[in-house]
Amino acid sequence: MEKGKNIKNTYPVLGMSCASCAARVDKTLNGLPGVYQATVNYATAVAQVEYNPEICSDATLQSAVQDAGYDLLVDTGEDAADKAEEIRLTRYRKIKRRTVAALLLSLPVMVISMFFEDISSLKYVLWILATPVVFGLGREFYINAWRQLKHGTSNMDTLVAVSTGIAYTFSVFNLLFPDFWFSRGIEPHIYFEAASVIIAFILLGRLLEERAKQNTSSAIKKLIGLQPKTVIIIVDSDERTVPITAVQKGDTILVKPGERIAVDGVVVTGESYVDESMLNGEPVPMHKQSGEKVFAGTINQKGTFRFIADKIGSDTMLAQIIRMVQDAQGSKAPVQKLVDRIARFFVPAIISISIIAFVAWIFLAPTNGFTNGLLAMVTVLIIACPCALGLATPTAIMVGIGKGAEKGILIKDAQSLEIAPKIDTIILDKTGTITAGHPIVIESLWENGFEHSRKILYSLEKLSEHPLSDAVVNTLQNEKEISIDKFENVPGKGVKGVVGSQTYYAGSLSLLNDNHITIASHLQELANKWTQEAKTLVWFADSTQAIAAIALTDEIKQTSAQAISQLQEMGVEVHMLTGDNAISAQAISRKVGINHYKAGVLPNEKAQFIKELQANGKKVGMVGDGINDSAALAQANLSIAMGQGSDIAVDTAMATILSSDLLKIPETIRLSQLTIKTIYQNLFWAFIYNLIGIPIAAGIFYSVNGFLLNPMWASAAMAFSSVSVVLNSLRLKRKRI
Repeated sequence: MEKGKNIKNTYPVLGMSCASCAARVDKTLNGLPGVYQATVNYATAVAQVEYNPEICSDATLQSAVQDAGYDLLVDTGEDAADKAEEIRLTRYRKIKRRTVAALLLSLPVMVISMFFEDISSLKYVLWILATPVVFGLGREFYINAWRQLKHGTSNMDTLVAVSTGIAYTFSVFNLLFPDFWFSRGIEPHIYFEAASVIIAFILLGRLLEERAKQNTSSAIKKLIGLQPKTVIIIVDSDERTVPITAVQKGDTILVKPGERIAVDGVVVTGESYVDESMLNGEPVPMHKQSGEKVFAGTINQKGTFRFIADKIGSDTMLAQIIRMVQDAQGSKAPVQKLVDRIARFFVPAIISISIIAFVAWIFLAPTNGFTNGLLAMVTVLIIACPCALGLATPTAIMVGIGKGAEKGILIKDAQSLEIAPKIDTIILDKTGTITAGHPIVIESLWENGFEHSRKILYSLEKLSEHPLSDAVVNTLQNEKEISIDKFENVPGKGVKGVVGSQTYYAGSLSLLNDNHITIASHLQELANKWTQEAKTLVWFADSTQAIAAIALTDEIKQTSAQAISQLQEMGVEVHMLTGDNAISAQAISRKVGINHYKAGVLPNEKAQFIKELQANGKKVGMVGDGINDSAALAQANLSIAMGQGSDIAVDTAMATILSSDLLKIPETIRLSQLTIKTIYQNLFWAFIYNLIGIPIAAGIFYSVNGFLLNPMWASAAMAFSSVSVVLNSLRLKRKRI
């Protein structure tokens, strides 16, 4: 299949009740012709599907999922997320009502069973109270179990339906036909309390689980909540309030004090300070005036201004962030593959173990083996919990990636989270990463008689893609632009072009040396002095001699030294690679505390340098912000783009720092460490719970001390196991990074 033709969509999945359900839907979608890759996340209840639209369609996906016993919401319009959320809220309210009713009916059943079990007439009261709990409030367990059986599969509902069905049916038989057992020397017991309380406890567990899962997705809800529903547009000098969906590119939008900005655009009149903390995690408001960009979801403070909309709907930065976070939260960590394989066979394995326990009791305890065996069988079915396994990884990923988004750290997927803690070497670009990336011209020296060539330098640099060119253009902005022939970017060195019959060069010293251009001694002496002062040089020359030397400086970001110190304290070796000269590189490295640096590095050499480190066993992270960093970002084990950099760098990277603050890099590593630690904690407790709980439920301690676990307490333990995994993931929210 040709991946280039594929499209990728996210669909809410309805009807899943445990990790086995997610595994079933996952297998169904991945088995469809035309589906390149499908990932189903139980915690978020969504499926990410990448498919070839020429072979597969939304209707095909939905039909396949429905045939498997579930449903897929394929309406991917603007209100699809709202529809899915409404369905989840309706489900939550429904579970809440059923849980309250089940608890109210089960409480007297439990009290009568514990304190008045010898009063024969009350046994019929137990039957009357338990019946609506089992077959009324718990009917969905039986409906879903039957649906799964028709499709030749099983899930958590199967375990609940089989266990409570056996307990209830056995109790009814013993109540109506006690002589059948008395004649065989066996005292008949009834387990109406087990059947009803199991239903009540499992409903309570699912209610708490749904509530906790809603908290894990709070970050994405906050981001979605940043989008205002209406906006004021200016039409023929009139103010009109319209729905955000009515905004078109090119509309003039008015923003008043305290209002949220609705779409991305450029300020045309007025000025104000705008709080962008919800996008980049930075608390300091940004000053906005004519020509400045503003972004959807940010909050205008005291001023009033108008801006022209240039990105609307799904094209805004906020929409892209939401989409990126949703994709990342729905992705699976590599460790999840093992859990998915286990979940696929978990329920059949538990049913087999429960039958083995029942048979073993009959053979090993002839007197009361049948009743105790039946009790053990029910308890094994109840205590086993695939949900805890299914929730262990995705809930931690949802909280971790959501916390990162709130801090202005966008992590592309769960695999990036697993890689980040293993990084032992970080490569930093200089310009725009360690430094602010906004160099300014502070000095220049021109050869006599060549001042008229300023317009040539201005025109050359206007065509350049290098960050330094903007500083030169700003300095020469009063010059008249002229036509440049045969313009060419020389990667890592500068630019060249032809005016008349003469070729001109603007760039580094190596560009001049490569073209055998002479430099006057007084120019070279001054250039050496500037270089020793850590200033960056741009040379301008014709085909024979240097015409001018221009000194620029780029301020080091306030947090760079602190960030580098934190990385080194974490045991991460920091390298700086720059295309700048060796003296400037040495001066910058000394100021920020970097021990390893390399100057005069071309873009392709950055990627080669990373390869060499990797060949020596290093796990390398690359941080960059420009087009020239994209090859190195792609080569690195972990790639981090500074958010104010180029789109190519951001697209290539596995993580994006929206604020371009280097302190976010150690934060990214710490966040990844905490998230991965939480995943393994969750998996450990989920596995341990099942490994310990199932043998106890089967009656392993009965021969030692006569202990046989009551199914009621098994159901409580099962409910708590799922909730505890989600609560442990939610602890990430309070962790400091």
